[in-house]
Amino acid sequence: MDLQALFDQAVTAHQQGRLDEAAQLYRQLLAAQPGNPHICHPLGVLRAQQGQIAEALALLEGAVAQSPSDAALLKDYALVLAGAGHNEDALAAFDGALGLTPGDLELTQLRIDVLLRLKRPAEVLAAAGPVLVSHPANVILLHQRGLALARLGLHDDAAACFAQVLELKPDSDAALYERGTALAAQHRIADWFAAFHEAAQRRDAASAWSPGGGNKMAHKARHDAEQQTWQRGQGITAGSKLHIESGERLQARAINPVNAPEAARQWRENRPQVVVIDDLLTDTALAALRRFCLGSNVWRTGYDSGYLGAFPEAGFSAPLLAQIAEEFRVVFPQICGDLPLKYAWAFKYDSSMEGIHIHADDAVVNVNFWITPDEANLDPQSGGLLVWDVPAPRSWDFSRFNRDQAAIRDFLADNQARSITVPYRANRAVIFDSELLHKTDAIRFKDGYENRRINVTLLYGERAAGTLG
Repeated sequence: MDLQALFDQAVTAHQQGRLDEAAQLYRQLLAAQPGNPHICHPLGVLRAQQGQIAEALALLEGAVAQSPSDAALLKDYALVLAGAGHNEDALAAFDGALGLTPGDLELTQLRIDVLLRLKRPAEVLAAAGPVLVSHPANVILLHQRGLALARLGLHDDAAACFAQVLELKPDSDAALYERGTALAAQHRIADWFAAFHEAAQRRDAASAWSPGGGNKMAHKARHDAEQQTWQRGQGITAGSKLHIESGERLQARAINPVNAPEAARQWRENRPQVVVIDDLLTDTALAALRRFCLGSNVWRTGYDSGYLGAFPEAGFSAPLLAQIAEEFRVVFPQICGDLPLKYAWAFKYDSSMEGIHIHADDAVVNVNFWITPDEANLDPQSGGLLVWDVPAPRSWDFSRFNRDQAAIRDFLADNQARSITVPYRANRAVIFDSELLHKTDAIRFKDGYENRRINVTLLYGERAAGTLG
């Protein structure tokens, strides 16, 4: 048996993604040379790629024991450890690899990633600082430094750091979001939305948006055709570029203060914490927000179950929205307290399809309000929101409490959860503990572009840091 030829075949199969074949070949080699670290190493990496983490770690640990001075082996071992959540062990392995190859930039960045996971921001700054002196335009290190500054509460410095990343890499969604988070932590919501808006315009100028946004979903194409017809009827020439209709900041109030005492009482007394108030926005703000949502081609994201999303990065970042988010904190301090705005979006629905499935949101307070006129709703007892009286488990991550419908339904059944039905009303707000599981109620709205159901969502506070009371 020509072992070198067999090894070459295994490597080729691995590189070409034929993982099962490569694993079989590596195992033939191991049978001939048990414990050979040069075989255990690639087989360990392959098994990690196949999700067999325990086996991968055993193979890599054995290889490291025999070849402790192999920096590439230590790096791969550290990566598998980090991927498995063994961050302290991963840090030690990265330290070992860096001891063998001092100053290696990629290893330094990977090690800093682990320090961020371990929530050791001061050590991140200490590690990144000297390297940034020699690599001042390294966007990865700058981003890592910005994350560490934010975690230390140095939000102004963090925002400046992410702004530097965006100067170097204008298309960085991660830096845009983190800069916004840093600005929001200082309650600089208008600045955050302005940054999103500038980014949306810059991207649009670089690459023209086509109707449908490259999204082939039939319901999205139908919406975009309806919108273009409506725009022409209003004398709006939008074309293929981003168009923002209305959305200016108002001189007068955007949120009615009359609801504040009742909302505070409900938030204090209701268990679960679900507050329902009507007439959230002033008439002027509601009319302006409707025109913005009807006329602006910000509905770029389509979802299989029949709704479209508008997000700040794609132009859902008008000054009026910033004003509403700012005023909400001022009018309802008992609810939001000092919680920063975390994110905002809007969804628009196709009444012939489903809405959003059961999920929870990764925040402390969820503000959901509706702006389509009541006469569009064919069923006044429905069309709103179902909120269950139990929160998603704290142990669940974002993916679990947003996508695993079977697990969610089992959880609700096991906890004998009961749903609260909030019927649709125009300008009605449902304010609730964001960890409560919820979904769109059955939708029966009239046909026609102006009759599409629209909801706006504001999220406040970080879930891990917030106090739900």
